[in-house]
Amino acid sequence: MTITLIAAAAENNALGKDNQMIWHLPDDFKRFKQLTSSHYIIMGRKTFDSLPGMLPNRTHVIITRQQDYTAENCIIANSLEEAIKACPQDEEVFVIGGGEIYKQSITIADKIELTRVHCTTPEADAFFPEIDPNKWELTEKVYHPKDDKHKFDFTFETFVKNTGKNE
Repeated sequence: MTITLIAAAAENNALGKDNQMIWHLPDDFKRFKQLTSSHYIIMGRKTFDSLPGMLPNRTHVIITRQQDYTAENCIIANSLEEAIKACPQDEEVFVIGGGEIYKQSITIADKIELTRVHCTTPEADAFFPEIDPNKWELTEKVYHPKDDKHKFDFTFETFVKNTGKNE
């Protein structure tokens, strides 16, 4: 299994505020859809609640502490470990948030697909964890300047766990 974290975060690692994303970047949404389609996506309950509905062509795995929580056509797990066990062992699985789920999963992740949004420090209450350069190697970087559809400059960054260095 390959565990990939996928997120859009500001330079200060801000993800969102009040369970909402801080920006609207159509090219980021397209990339997210392209990468996660036909895969299992793991998320916290608040992230699931913030979605406009079920994301098509993906299997939703929701982590919640609520023992009686149900969501139609979704897999419910009470821990990250339980969520991972519910996914196929021979596929890439995407962790899509929120901040607490990213923090729990960064140590077991194999890859990070990050959209780094180049904006001044936004107000936020959810943050992506720091990416330790001793543990992660930046393997791809694609810059996109702001335009009429994108209010901010952003860079698609791909990190892979650096297995050659000491943990």
